[in-house]
Amino acid sequence: MLVMAPDGQTKEAPIATRVLVIGHRGASALRPEHTLASYAKAIADGADFIEPDLVMTRDGVLVARHENEISGTTDVAQHPEFAARKTTRTIDGHAITGWFTEDFMLDELKMLRARERLPAFRSTAYDGQFQIPTLDEIIDFVASEAATSGRMIGIIPEIKHGTYFQQIGLPMEDRVLATLAAHAYTRTAPVEIQSFEVANLRYLRHKLGKTHPNIRLLQLIDEATAHPYDVAAAGGKLSYGDMITPAGLHEIASYADAIGPNIRAIIPLAADGTLGAPTPLVRDAHAAKLEVHAYTFRPENHYQARNFWQGNDPNTFNEAGSVAEIRAYLDAGIDAFFTDDPALGRRAIDGRQAL
Repeated sequence: MLVMAPDGQTKEAPIATRVLVIGHRGASALRPEHTLASYAKAIADGADFIEPDLVMTRDGVLVARHENEISGTTDVAQHPEFAARKTTRTIDGHAITGWFTEDFMLDELKMLRARERLPAFRSTAYDGQFQIPTLDEIIDFVASEAATSGRMIGIIPEIKHGTYFQQIGLPMEDRVLATLAAHAYTRTAPVEIQSFEVANLRYLRHKLGKTHPNIRLLQLIDEATAHPYDVAAAGGKLSYGDMITPAGLHEIASYADAIGPNIRAIIPLAADGTLGAPTPLVRDAHAAKLEVHAYTFRPENHYQARNFWQGNDPNTFNEAGSVAEIRAYLDAGIDAFFTDDPALGRRAIDGRQAL
């Protein structure tokens, strides 16, 4: 829906009742990602949702890591007792060497400590302090924080590499639903399950039916030429580019409530690195009655459009630039967004001139 802003510009309006700030892996610009400390910081800084990416342990426990390969986010390489577990696996068609959660029992993973994934940009001061949390622990923690703060805090878990984990006998979908059902908090609090794959979201829609109104589904969108791995594994030809056509979006709306595209699929960069013109994606998604939950805003110059940079150092932590960039996408009509620094996301929304 187009609206007229006070400055006379025509802008796309969100279809969500309220635009939501999602703490991407917590407050991952400020604490090691996917730790309770990162989630705590995101909540304290005003995030409406926190995001745990989910993978499985060998004994079938859901834990929060961005990838099942953990050498980049933990100190596993410094544990000689686990040296022999370094291996190469093919994950979603790509050969990856390292240490994998599915080769560890939960009590072994609990021996590890998180570390900063992007040490070139972000502080390593918290390295070695925090454990890998389970989904159960995260839910209990969020429930406690919600009770303390007096506000509802949503959880937006992502099922990572669903087909791969199914193939090795560790399917996650039913385990995620069982875990959510086992906690009083997630039987009523806002939950949104996300995936880059398609079949597992369709399966979840069938399983959920209309009896879990607090749980929504988010279809994540990758590069236009890429294919959801479950589609590729089955020999299908559907690409993410096909999925974001008007017809593709209407098909997504048959099983999901929102799409999660990269921010540059909404407003791409021009040749000089500055923001270009918005694509039709938000308008087309809204026409299909899909919300748009964009990923990911980051506070360093390196990740921002050039017109928002502060100075010329890509490592510069640029709060004003991040706020300005988020507001440009708010003007494009997004309904929610993932940010590594939820305080800046909160500032971008709360300090924005009302349409």
